Amino acid sequence: MFGWEGGKKKPLKQPKTQAKETDDEDKVFNQKQKEKQKKLKDLKVKATVKGPLATGGIKKSGKK
Repeated sequence: MFGWEGGKKKPLKQPKTQAKETDDEDKVFNQKQKEKQKKLKDLKVKATVKGPLATGGIKKSGKK
């Protein structure tokens, strides 16, 4: 390697990806996935608002 070749080399150009054609089944599946994600987000928000369910953990008595 010569001194004037130092540094990063440019990566080779990647071929352009073609747009994928989506079927009706794919559209329905994607829509169902989005609905599930939206429901999960709503449930997470509700859970954080109410607070933790079990706050005490293991209860210890004062006796030794």
